Amino acid sequence: MRKDAPIGVLDSGVGGLSVLKCLHQLLPHEDFIYVGDTARTPYGTRPEQEIRGFVAEIIDWLAAQGVKEVVIACNTLTMLGVESLKGEHKFPVVGMSKGEQLLLAASKKKKIGVFATPFTISTEAHKKAILAVDPGAEVYPMGCAKFVPLIEGEQFASAELPKAIAEYAAPLKAAGVDALILSCTHYPFIREQIAAEFGPAVTIIDPAEATSQLAIAALQEAGLAKTDGRGRVTICGTADIDRVRRLAARMLPVAECEFKEINLQEK
Repeated sequence: MRKDAPIGVLDSGVGGLSVLKCLHQLLPHEDFIYVGDTARTPYGTRPEQEIRGFVAEIIDWLAAQGVKEVVIACNTLTMLGVESLKGEHKFPVVGMSKGEQLLLAASKKKKIGVFATPFTISTEAHKKAILAVDPGAEVYPMGCAKFVPLIEGEQFASAELPKAIAEYAAPLKAAGVDALILSCTHYPFIREQIAAEFGPAVTIIDPAEATSQLAIAALQEAGLAKTDGRGRVTICGTADIDRVRRLAARMLPVAECEFKEINLQEK
């Protein structure tokens, strides 16, 4: 595997662009190929075996592009098990960090909120990870089913978005949480609105940086980190690439990115 090979980043839609932003900032020398399966998003309501099949298709497509690492920039997909998604591929595959250390460091009262998709919440993975480090912490999980469709639909100025944020925030505010993790990569698109709803006493955590550090560590361990040159960013979608470009503009310098609509069957 070559050091100058690209890093693959994948998500069911545009949410993973928030992780790509962080990766690109921390690894400016690296080339990235991002794949958002915008033709089939959202994944959350589909059967697990179907989702696994979709992810395998994306990883196979990225393998055909010669990637040296894959970052699964989606909490829901990470919950399925990174090693089981890797298949027979030899390159490192990194999933989303649960951010438990960041949360516990940020929370003075040890009252922690988790915003995630209903599937991610149902696994209790974040709660277990936090309590494994500090059994005395109180964890308040909230499945936020309305957020991803609103973000994918570019409904940032709609009346529905602040209503949904207020609905999901209310029980956590009543519980007195002082730290909240955005455990879906779509949610940083509305981080400012969420922060405004909770107020300055609540620290909002985005696990993208912790995830990026995991990706960097895997590259260094494999001796594959690139240390010179200016990296290129290619953003691919399986449908509606103009919408992908508009949403990417909220996260990345799109003038420096190449955009492609792809067919995963054509490698």
